[in-house]
Amino acid sequence: MLERKDVMPVAFLKKEKFTGSLRGMRYRMEMIKEGEEETPRLRTAVWPEPYSFDATSEEEKRCETFDFSEEGICEGVKWLNEQYEAGRELWQSRFRRMG
Repeated sequence: MLERKDVMPVAFLKKEKFTGSLRGMRYRMEMIKEGEEETPRLRTAVWPEPYSFDATSEEEKRCETFDFSEEGICEGVKWLNEQYEAGRELWQSRFRRMG
C-alpha cells in the first residue's frame, strides 16, 4: 500500500506531474486549475499497466480531484489505495503479464 511519504510534496506538484506504479496499477498526481478563478486542485488518476497515461485510453482511466494541499495529497493517497483494493484482480493480472 502507498503511504504519504511515497508521494512528492506540494511544492513539487506545483510544477511537475508525479507518476508511479503499484503492482499493475499506474497512478499520477498533478495540479490542475478549475473554474473561472482557476483554483488549484489535485487530480489523481489510476490506469492499468503497461502503458503511460497519455498512451492509455480514457475509458481505462479513473480520476478524482482533491484540494491542492497537504490534506488533499493525503486524501489522494487514501483514494489510490482504495482504487488498488477495488481493482486488485485487474492490477495483479497486468502485473503478472509484465513480470
